Formats: sequence, structure tokens, C-alpha cells
Amino acid sequence: MGFVTVGLLAYAVDLALFTWLRGPAALGPLTAKAVSFAAGCTVAYLGNALGTYRHARTQGLRPYVVFVAVNLAGALVQLLCLAVSHYGLGLTSQRADTVSGAGIGMVFATTLRFWGTRTLVFRNGGRVGSWTG
Repeated sequence: MGFVTVGLLAYAVDLALFTWLRGPAALGPLTAKAVSFAAGCTVAYLGNALGTYRHARTQGLRPYVVFVAVNLAGALVQLLCLAVSHYGLGLTSQRADTVSGAGIGMVFATTLRFWGTRTLVFRNGGRVGSWTG
């Protein structure tokens, strides 16, 4: 539950900042998204490091860099799902784009992010034994 809660908070920060940067701040879409993505990743990393995986005892810049890479991979998975649906299958309606990118893509991306965060960033996460137990 901690991973989901932190993810929702990070998503809210990303969305709110992107909306503000595109609106009142009048930045271009790519610059606004890059800044909001970095802010959302930072919030997610800090939330996971200080909350969900607080027992992992990560140090240095490496865990943050790997965390950002895992999140970029998740974003690419979402884009891939959208591209396959839109361009490969010809499902071009707004609803189809939403279902493939924000629905199906989000499920695959979240699974990848959870695995990557748990396995590559916060190794062991303070656990003793298997993750099931």
C-alpha cells in the first residue's frame, strides 16, 4: 500500500506542476513535462526511501539515478502500449488512446516500476528471507 500511496502523491505532483508550467508559467510541453517528471520522480523516490523502503538504507546518488531510470522505463512501456494500439492496431479514438496508454500501459508500467524499485533500487528493503514471507 505504501508504494501505491507514494505513487499517487508523485502523480499528483507531476500533474499539478505540469498543468501550472503549461498554463501560467507558459513553458513548452516538453520542457514542462521534463520538469514535472523530475519533480514527480523526486517525490516518489523520497516517499519510498523515507517510507515504503525506509529499512533498505540506501546511500549515495546511485539509488536515485537507478530509480529515475526505472521510471523512464515505465514511461516508455506506457508509450509503447499507446503506439501499438494507435498505430499498430489502428485504434485511434480518444477512448482507445486513454485505455491503452493510461489503462493497460499504466498496469504494465506500474508492475515494472514496482519490480525495479524493489529489486534494483531498494535491494532487500529491510527484508529477511523471501518477499512473500
